[in-house]
Amino acid sequence: MSQILASIWGQQATLASAAWVTLAEALLGYLLGAAIGIGAAVLVVMLPRLRGIVLPVATAINSVPVIAWSPLVLLWFGMGISSKVVMVALAISFTLFLSALAGLDRVDRRTVDLLRSFGASRFTILWRLRLPTALPLMFAGLRVATARSVLVAVVTEMLGAHNGLGMQIYKAVVQVDFVQVWGAVFVASALSLAFFALMSAIERKLVFWK
Repeated sequence: MSQILASIWGQQATLASAAWVTLAEALLGYLLGAAIGIGAAVLVVMLPRLRGIVLPVATAINSVPVIAWSPLVLLWFGMGISSKVVMVALAISFTLFLSALAGLDRVDRRTVDLLRSFGASRFTILWRLRLPTALPLMFAGLRVATARSVLVAVVTEMLGAHNGLGMQIYKAVVQVDFVQVWGAVFVASALSLAFFALMSAIERKLVFWK
């Protein structure tokens, strides 16, 4: 442990630079994946006829292991930050789609009928009833996705990148320097924990009635 901490301290500038790259990729991919997943769930709820199309397509895409998409994504988007953002979004969007859809669907039908009897539109029901009801499940998915976003960013970097914690791990493995490997892994774990804590704090602010 002391050797690992000494390695982290001795390479703090390199690891800090790599961590910022990985964090940027994870955050951007997280935001994109959340927008796609939650947006698709809202679309399906607002336009029920699309459920039979969107759900099978999303399931088919998700049935392929995320890592299997890496070669294609790297070929299409290059070894820069774009490919990592796409991979993170691909990895978390289906999970967020399912959690958001489950939350949006859990409303009491009698309450929906009551609001409609008062002339509420679909958008009003979505904003006033469905979204507040869905927030706890949405945030459950968002919290799970924090760790996965960092993990996928690191793994994709190991397959091809210019910088990032994954590239640092790959270089250390090639050099058979396991102390550096563990140092980069510890930094990646710290990023995941910080990201998870941030999302949990946001949840406590927004879902105060939970």
